[in-house]
Amino acid sequence: MAVNNNSAETLKLAKVLDLNEASNLHGTLTSLRGKDVAIDASGVERVGVQCVQVLLAAANAWEKDSKSLVIDKVSDAFRKTMQLIGINIDHLLAKEIRQ
Repeated sequence: MAVNNNSAETLKLAKVLDLNEASNLHGTLTSLRGKDVAIDASGVERVGVQCVQVLLAAANAWEKDSKSLVIDKVSDAFRKTMQLIGINIDHLLAKEIRQ
């Protein structure tokens, strides 16, 4: 789903997305529910599976709500971790950064 980044809320992810951050991420995403969201993962250095689960659950929720949730920017660490654990995020990536 396309998003106009001017009208979307921007969520900058923490550098370390571990078990401790999963609860914070869930809370933040819950507060943004019902809005278009552009996620900035450009500063992510480490990603844990718990945060990946939160992000994927959010993507499903946004799809059900007919809202846009896109990953606008990604770090190499974020992209490589997703590939390593077998998660395809291409459908969540902004068109400008799809490869």
